[in-house]
Amino acid sequence: MDFSNNAVQNRKNTLYVVLSCLFITNAIIAEFGGVKIFSAEQMLGLKPAHLHLFGSVLDFNMSVGVLIWPFVFILSDIMNEFFGKSGVRRISYITAIMIAYGFMVILAWTKMPAAEFWLQLNGQDSQGRPFDVNFAYSTIFRQGLGIIIGSLTAFLVSQFVDVYSFHYFRKITGHRYLWLRATGSTVISQLIDSFLILIIAFYFFGNWSIGQVLKVGLVQYCYKVLLAIGLTPLVYLAHFIIDRYLGKEVSVQMVEETNENW
Repeated sequence: MDFSNNAVQNRKNTLYVVLSCLFITNAIIAEFGGVKIFSAEQMLGLKPAHLHLFGSVLDFNMSVGVLIWPFVFILSDIMNEFFGKSGVRRISYITAIMIAYGFMVILAWTKMPAAEFWLQLNGQDSQGRPFDVNFAYSTIFRQGLGIIIGSLTAFLVSQFVDVYSFHYFRKITGHRYLWLRATGSTVISQLIDSFLILIIAFYFFGNWSIGQVLKVGLVQYCYKVLLAIGLTPLVYLAHFIIDRYLGKEVSVQMVEETNENW
């Protein structure tokens, strides 16, 4: 494709904006929706595993937010490939600020007095049992200080580890083995992300034992790694689409520039 310099720059900017929007949206959804813990066994119609590990019983229970975190790190790898560490670092800071802002706004909302008619209209569940909708709203949306600090810390630290490990693998492999730098960086960064948030939020600020932290962290880490490996074809698909959108020559040039600026 033959584009003028302005057209090429516009396409680069559009690509960065689209990837950034997907990145921020997935991260915020994972943060605010992740308060629910689901049973992977029940979802698959299986009995609880009841594995004995770290001095307690291990079942495959995870935060629903974990389900889409691998997509966040795949988007991070794609941005890393074309926009380098500065591009990923910029959007990581913006995302962390937006998450913190969202937490503060929702915390303020949960403290506002509920309207009486709203409480009355929602005063019963579908089976006619008494239901406190305001309590449910506050419980679901209001996160503890430990969870806020833990999630933001884990997010930023794991993002920076992902950036540096991605470029480390690319220095070794060059343009080859995209799967290695994408999956390898995710495997390393998710190890930190999966355990750091639990250690801060539930061990230091909560009442979990270190065994419980290791148990839940291990389940979440295994899921993230397996899904990251399974989603590797999406990285190649995204690379192909971007090559077509920017033009192969421009695409290769952007990747080379990120290598030179490392």
